[in-house]
Amino acid sequence: MVTSGFKSPQNIIDNLQTAIMVIGENLQVISINPAAEMLFHISNNRASRKNLRELVLEEHEFFDRLERSLVSDHPYRVFETRLRLHNLMQIDVYYSVSPVEYDSNGKYLLIELIKQDYQHKHLLEENIINQYEASKGLLRGLAHEIKNPLGGIRGSAQLLERELDEENRQFTQIIIKEADRLRDLLDNMVGPKELPNKAQINIHRLLEHVRQLVVAEHSDVKINIDYDPSIPNIMADESMMIQVILNLTRNAVTATKELPDVENVIEFRTRTQRNCNIGSKTYPLALKLDVIDNGAGIDASLEEKIFMPMVTGHADGTGLGLPIAQSLVKQHDGLIDFTRENNKTMFSILLPINNN
Repeated sequence: MVTSGFKSPQNIIDNLQTAIMVIGENLQVISINPAAEMLFHISNNRASRKNLRELVLEEHEFFDRLERSLVSDHPYRVFETRLRLHNLMQIDVYYSVSPVEYDSNGKYLLIELIKQDYQHKHLLEENIINQYEASKGLLRGLAHEIKNPLGGIRGSAQLLERELDEENRQFTQIIIKEADRLRDLLDNMVGPKELPNKAQINIHRLLEHVRQLVVAEHSDVKINIDYDPSIPNIMADESMMIQVILNLTRNAVTATKELPDVENVIEFRTRTQRNCNIGSKTYPLALKLDVIDNGAGIDASLEEKIFMPMVTGHADGTGLGLPIAQSLVKQHDGLIDFTRENNKTMFSILLPINNN
């Protein structure tokens, strides 16, 4: 049992990513954090006036375990259970219960609930990060091994060019040009070398810039917008962020054009997320920027490796757009992931706000 001098648990739990509830001795709800508000679809103010039995319906084993924990002071954990909520929704969760005592104010239970789809999303994010780190290390080693002989080939072609007449120099020029092209390709595969030059930027201004560029390139593509105007400026490298959004949008354009009988529609959407988990860190406030298209989607065989270089589902694709975008976002402590729902593909950029 944990003893603390805090008079109110609310300050402790507000900034946690998982849903937290503090329950009194008679299973009265004392407080819930913002994540629990979202899970139960009820505000802390309304929930704190209710008994837990009003929020979770007819789950007798759930309540029996809570009451036994209050009496015995023993913590416990339950994996993969289904709860029926007050709004008749059913959720699959993992949850843990810890008895807590605050001075002489009585006993409380601290309940932490993790929705199973959140756990799955977290594992996917970890897989994306691990995939990115593994491919980056592999590519750096590969690029080093290729660049050394490539430099020798280019240098030899330059020396040979001095010995040839004007007519035959065209062949050495081809060698030099192709060597430079391969070097640039390797640099793109490894990712940018420079560090981000961060400054305060308005993300909607960048989105509008990219929207104008893409519509100018593809007059048959329609880009809808759904912006949250309350989003503050973020600390980011403007040119890098433009490149990220442009890469995702051009991929979306390609996907929509694979379905000739469907109107080519892309959507830019921005939202804020509080207590947002990105990888292993939780940020008080984050930007969620979605690029959504109604195109053909991603082949199921590629979903696990789409952020790896040279992986593409398009015949004329290089397979570098998504890895480069992920690399640039990673330099801003962010992450790109994707989902496919209702015949739409959504790539989401998560970026911390006010993270220097």
